Amino acid sequence: MTSPLHPDAKVLFRVLEDDGTINVETLWATSLGDDKYKIDNSPFWAYGVSWEDVVFAPFSETDGHPAFQFVVAKSGNRTVRVIFDIPIEDRSDSDRTLQDLVALGCSYEGANRKYVSVNIPPGVDLDQVCNYLVENDAKWELADPAYETLHPEDA
Repeated sequence: MTSPLHPDAKVLFRVLEDDGTINVETLWATSLGDDKYKIDNSPFWAYGVSWEDVVFAPFSETDGHPAFQFVVAKSGNRTVRVIFDIPIEDRSDSDRTLQDLVALGCSYEGANRKYVSVNIPPGVDLDQVCNYLVENDAKWELADPAYETLHPEDA
Protein backbone atom coordinates (compact mmCIF):
# COMPACT_ATOMS: atom_id res chain seq x y z
CA MET A 1 0.00 0.00 0.00
CA THR A 2 1.36 3.44 -0.88
CA SER A 3 0.99 6.39 1.43
CA PRO A 4 -0.55 9.65 0.22
CA LEU A 5 1.88 12.38 -0.78
CA HIS A 6 2.52 15.15 1.72
CA PRO A 7 4.44 18.40 1.22
CA ASP A 8 8.05 17.72 2.05
CA ALA A 9 9.90 20.58 0.38
CA LYS A 10 9.77 24.24 -0.44
CA VAL A 11 10.47 25.24 -4.04
CA LEU A 12 12.05 28.65 -4.54
CA PHE A 13 10.67 30.98 -7.21
CA ARG A 14 12.39 34.20 -8.28
CA VAL A 15 9.96 36.94 -9.26
CA LEU A 16 11.22 39.82 -11.40
CA GLU A 17 9.61 43.09 -10.34
CA ASP A 18 8.84 46.03 -12.65
CA ASP A 19 11.76 47.98 -11.19
CA GLY A 20 14.22 45.19 -12.03
CA THR A 21 14.57 43.84 -8.49
CA ILE A 22 13.99 40.19 -7.75
CA ASN A 23 11.78 38.93 -4.95
CA VAL A 24 11.76 35.35 -3.73
CA GLU A 25 8.75 33.19 -2.92
CA THR A 26 8.90 29.62 -1.66
CA LEU A 27 5.94 27.33 -2.26
CA TRP A 28 5.21 24.07 -0.46
CA ALA A 29 5.67 21.08 -2.74
CA THR A 30 5.84 17.32 -2.76
CA SER A 31 8.95 15.70 -4.21
CA LEU A 32 8.19 13.33 -7.07
CA GLY A 33 11.84 12.42 -7.67
CA ASP A 34 14.20 13.44 -10.47
CA ASP A 35 14.01 17.12 -9.40
CA LYS A 36 10.26 17.21 -10.06
CA TYR A 37 7.85 18.68 -7.50
CA LYS A 38 4.08 18.97 -7.30
CA ILE A 39 3.15 22.44 -6.01
CA ASP A 40 1.01 22.22 -2.88
CA ASN A 41 -0.17 25.78 -2.30
CA SER A 42 -1.25 28.78 -4.33
CA PRO A 43 1.37 31.34 -5.33
CA PHE A 44 1.15 34.85 -3.95
CA TRP A 45 3.90 36.37 -6.09
CA ALA A 46 5.08 33.87 -8.73
CA TYR A 47 3.52 33.91 -12.19
CA GLY A 48 2.83 31.09 -14.62
CA VAL A 49 2.37 28.41 -11.97
CA SER A 50 -0.66 27.19 -10.01
CA TRP A 51 -1.61 24.71 -7.30
CA GLU A 52 -0.82 21.07 -8.23
CA ASP A 53 1.37 21.97 -11.25
CA VAL A 54 4.46 19.78 -11.56
CA VAL A 55 7.68 21.76 -11.85
CA PHE A 56 11.34 20.98 -12.49
CA ALA A 57 13.44 22.43 -9.67
CA PRO A 58 16.98 21.15 -9.07
CA PHE A 59 18.37 21.72 -5.59
CA SER A 60 20.37 24.95 -5.32
CA GLU A 61 23.26 24.87 -2.85
CA THR A 62 23.28 28.68 -2.94
CA ASP A 63 19.61 29.03 -2.05
CA GLY A 64 19.25 25.95 0.16
CA HIS A 65 16.06 24.92 -1.67
CA PRO A 66 15.05 23.38 -4.96
CA ALA A 67 14.93 26.32 -7.40
CA PHE A 68 12.19 26.52 -10.04
CA GLN A 69 13.35 26.16 -13.65
CA PHE A 70 10.20 25.35 -15.62
CA VAL A 71 6.73 23.79 -15.51
CA VAL A 72 6.72 20.10 -16.47
CA ALA A 73 2.95 19.55 -16.40
CA LYS A 74 0.04 21.94 -15.85
CA SER A 75 -2.65 20.77 -13.43
CA GLY A 76 -5.43 22.70 -15.12
CA ASN A 77 -5.76 25.01 -12.12
CA ARG A 78 -5.47 28.74 -12.73
CA THR A 79 -4.60 31.56 -10.33
CA VAL A 80 -5.85 35.11 -9.85
CA ARG A 81 -4.90 37.36 -6.96
CA VAL A 82 -7.22 39.83 -5.25
CA ILE A 83 -6.28 42.83 -3.11
CA PHE A 84 -8.98 44.17 -0.82
CA ASP A 85 -9.20 47.74 0.49
CA ILE A 86 -11.24 46.52 3.45
CA PRO A 87 -9.79 43.60 5.45
CA ILE A 88 -11.64 40.31 5.20
CA GLU A 89 -14.06 39.99 8.11
CA ASP A 90 -17.39 38.21 8.49
CA ARG A 91 -20.10 39.90 6.42
CA SER A 92 -17.74 42.50 4.92
CA ASP A 93 -17.72 43.26 1.18
CA SER A 94 -14.38 41.45 1.03
CA ASP A 95 -15.89 38.35 2.63
CA ARG A 96 -18.89 38.52 0.28
CA THR A 97 -16.54 38.61 -2.72
CA LEU A 98 -14.67 35.54 -1.48
CA GLN A 99 -17.90 33.67 -0.74
CA ASP A 100 -19.17 34.50 -4.24
CA LEU A 101 -15.91 33.14 -5.73
CA VAL A 102 -16.33 29.97 -3.67
CA ALA A 103 -19.92 29.69 -4.99
CA LEU A 104 -18.46 29.83 -8.52
CA GLY A 105 -16.28 26.82 -7.61
CA CYS A 106 -13.04 28.55 -6.61
CA SER A 107 -10.97 28.16 -3.47
CA TYR A 108 -8.58 30.65 -1.92
CA GLU A 109 -5.61 31.09 0.36
CA GLY A 110 -4.85 34.32 2.16
CA ALA A 111 -1.43 35.87 2.61
CA ASN A 112 -3.10 38.25 5.04
CA ARG A 113 -6.56 39.79 5.55
CA LYS A 114 -6.25 41.96 2.43
CA TYR A 115 -4.30 39.86 -0.08
CA VAL A 116 -5.66 36.55 -1.42
CA SER A 117 -4.59 34.01 -4.02
CA VAL A 118 -7.65 32.45 -5.68
CA ASN A 119 -7.47 29.00 -7.25
CA ILE A 120 -9.72 28.40 -10.25
CA PRO A 121 -10.10 24.64 -10.80
CA PRO A 122 -10.18 23.13 -14.30
CA GLY A 123 -14.00 22.82 -14.33
CA VAL A 124 -14.58 26.50 -13.51
CA ASP A 125 -14.87 29.07 -16.31
CA LEU A 126 -11.97 31.55 -16.06
CA ASP A 127 -13.91 34.21 -17.99
CA GLN A 128 -16.83 33.94 -15.56
CA VAL A 129 -14.49 34.52 -12.59
CA CYS A 130 -12.72 37.44 -14.32
CA ASN A 131 -16.05 39.01 -15.35
CA TYR A 132 -17.32 38.71 -11.78
CA LEU A 133 -14.22 40.51 -10.46
CA VAL A 134 -14.50 43.27 -13.08
CA GLU A 135 -18.23 43.76 -12.49
CA ASN A 136 -17.60 44.09 -8.75
CA ASP A 137 -14.73 46.61 -9.16
CA ALA A 138 -12.26 44.29 -7.46
CA LYS A 139 -8.52 44.98 -7.51
CA TRP A 140 -7.13 41.80 -9.03
CA GLU A 141 -4.62 40.34 -11.45
CA LEU A 142 -4.18 37.25 -13.55
CA ALA A 143 -1.22 35.23 -12.32
CA ASP A 144 -1.62 31.96 -14.23
CA PRO A 145 -2.22 32.30 -17.06
CA ALA A 146 -0.65 35.73 -17.16
CA TYR A 147 -2.53 38.54 -18.88
CA GLU A 148 0.11 38.63 -21.64
CA THR A 149 -0.55 34.96 -22.40
CA LEU A 150 -4.28 35.51 -22.83
CA HIS A 151 -3.92 38.84 -24.63
CA PRO A 152 -0.63 38.85 -26.57
CA GLU A 153 -1.91 41.68 -28.77
CA ASP A 154 -1.78 44.00 -25.73
CA ALA A 155 1.75 43.01 -24.68
